[in-house]
Amino acid sequence: MGEIEIKLPKLGESIVSAKVVQWFKKEGDFVKADEPLLEVSTDKINSEIPSPESGTLVKIVAQPDEELDVGENLGILSTDSAESVQPQEKKIVSERKDQGSSHAGYFSPALLTTARENNVSFEELEKISGTGSEGRITKKDLEKHIQMRNTPPNSSEERVKMSGIRKAIADNMVKSFYEAPHASLISEVDVTEVMRYIKQEKAAFLEEKGYKLSITSFIAKAIATAVKEFPFINASLENDTIVLKKSINLGIAVSVDQGIQVPVIRSCQEKNITEIAKEVASLSEKARSNALLSTDVKDGTITMTNFGMSGTLIGIPIIRHPEVAIIGIGAIHKKVVALEDDSIVVRSMMHVSLTFDHRVLDGMYGCAFLGALKSHIESDLSLGS
Repeated sequence: MGEIEIKLPKLGESIVSAKVVQWFKKEGDFVKADEPLLEVSTDKINSEIPSPESGTLVKIVAQPDEELDVGENLGILSTDSAESVQPQEKKIVSERKDQGSSHAGYFSPALLTTARENNVSFEELEKISGTGSEGRITKKDLEKHIQMRNTPPNSSEERVKMSGIRKAIADNMVKSFYEAPHASLISEVDVTEVMRYIKQEKAAFLEEKGYKLSITSFIAKAIATAVKEFPFINASLENDTIVLKKSINLGIAVSVDQGIQVPVIRSCQEKNITEIAKEVASLSEKARSNALLSTDVKDGTITMTNFGMSGTLIGIPIIRHPEVAIIGIGAIHKKVVALEDDSIVVRSMMHVSLTFDHRVLDGMYGCAFLGALKSHIESDLSLGS
């Protein structure tokens, strides 16, 4: 009998395991080559695992919520009589369409993920009244149903189960926080000139390029420039060996419905601000529309998180394992400042924090890096730099 094992593929350089979220097929279903078979979750992103060949899924080995290492068996696929099975599968799908059924096969993967995470069965899904096109159930319909189901009349509390991504983030944060001794430094940066430059150029930049020029791009460029001067910031620790990364792959935390996604600007040190602005716009849009690929979030070497977008002035973020540093960006605020000549002026100020792994970096090294970062943010305004 022609049977092959469906293995968990390597989803990124630092990813060694993943948790099964849901199967899109059940045992006995026909599947085409490259058709999504199941969804798995890591601390970085949810990924769909495609079928390696056409055939019949004869056995599901890894069940939802089960965590497996890369290379382990997910299920077994029979490639015998693949062509003869396909017409029968098409017939079943056709019958379901004719019957007007809202079977799970017609639900989006995102909807199925939300349903599974909240223990909503297929039968329960089919009873929900949809407000979408042709009566389809939308994510908002499902969320409303879950809220009503989980909140009994006159209840004094609400229980919300963690999503797969939220749980993976939590596991990663716990590992990083307790494994790496965290130390943090904070500096105040004068962004008056860069904000004046952005205000002056942003309209023409948007019209010419089609994407926004923002403070994020200048900060990203400044980080890459400062990291080149202080390479131990851009590293990881493997047992007693510090691994210095040659490429500065800057992760930028983006808030999404499921939690935080961290798409990566690769080789940031080789890009000018125009190129960085384009990547920031593209990756942010992909993150918010749930369209990030596994290649968009892997191989990050250092991360920046801009909690200032919510108005927060100062924050101390947790390092993302296996990186050794993370940079936090606070909100820009007006402040009365005394200059070196003792004159008093109003300036646009911003707090920047550096949290680092004290096993790899000393405090003075971190101070020097933060000083260089401050200098570059305050002075580097050239789009070609």
